[in-house]
Amino acid sequence: MEARIVGGGIGGLAAAAGLTLAGWRVHVYERADALADDGTGLGMWPRALRALDALGLGDELRRRAAPQQPGVIRTCDGRTLATIDTERIRRRAGETVHVVARPELLALLFESLPDGTVHFGEQAPYDVDADVVIGADGARSAVRRRLFGARYDLRDTGRTVWRGVLDVRVEGAGEVWGPGAKFGYTPLTGGRTNFYAVLPVASPPCDPARERDLLLSHFGRWPEPVPSILRQADPARLLRHGLRYLGPKLPSYVSGHTALIGDAAHSMTPDLGQGACQALIDGLTLARCLARVSTRGDIATALRDYDRQRRGPTQRIATAARWVGRLSTARRATRVRDVLVRAAAAV
Repeated sequence: MEARIVGGGIGGLAAAAGLTLAGWRVHVYERADALADDGTGLGMWPRALRALDALGLGDELRRRAAPQQPGVIRTCDGRTLATIDTERIRRRAGETVHVVARPELLALLFESLPDGTVHFGEQAPYDVDADVVIGADGARSAVRRRLFGARYDLRDTGRTVWRGVLDVRVEGAGEVWGPGAKFGYTPLTGGRTNFYAVLPVASPPCDPARERDLLLSHFGRWPEPVPSILRQADPARLLRHGLRYLGPKLPSYVSGHTALIGDAAHSMTPDLGQGACQALIDGLTLARCLARVSTRGDIATALRDYDRQRRGPTQRIATAARWVGRLSTARRATRVRDVLVRAAAAV
């Protein structure tokens, strides 16, 4: 059997790794000339780690990643809302969250594939002779648009996130919430710190110096280490993205012999830190469903099984992420929000 994968991101490479292990011939088409070498820290939750274990890559991921540090969620005036109890996650799931830089995860997946699997700098041909086509081409997926039309597209939240990696280690992890804004940070390996800032700005300035001035004017008097992180960060290395999500929800992740995975299927806001995890699980689940295929006639059943397993859970997570994003950056009734969050944390 042969699969053609459109997009060489996390989901596409995970699907390629799983299908290769299942004996499929796989071609991945990536428009970029090389693997992405930018991007900040990604939290790998236990289910995503188990997916990597199934691909034979879990131990190496743990070596390259840093265990998530215990931390705290605070308000911008320093009051504690909730603690981040990583030990509780370990007790319930068998291990804790690991934080890895996005380039490290991409490299790990790429290195597991046979030479020549990924075709860089190439647009994917829509080859009807391939047994399966997998759309892993991201939030602005051309494959999704071809299958379902322009109605299913990205919706703007009105918020922007700045992300970066600081070459200085900050002890502990945390998130700080203020009216309409939030700031988060967590340590990485190699003495580095991953951080992000969210503001209710739809079209911020693109000049690095002006952007840092904007961030410092808003976050400069927030509790430490927020101001120190921003003052030490290199403005030229900040990544900026408008926060968007896919809407409305897709009626299916499959059509004919084509399947969608990752952001192409369920682009979500990053408020639960689940985008990369769900793309990994999508890729492995699809590969497992297709591994049972022995004839072309079995493919439709396998794709329906993939859709049944993944559409409901990922769409629920995407909805929850939007809800948490609105809650954490609420502009009004923040005192009520804080009371509710403390109560939920206590329970």
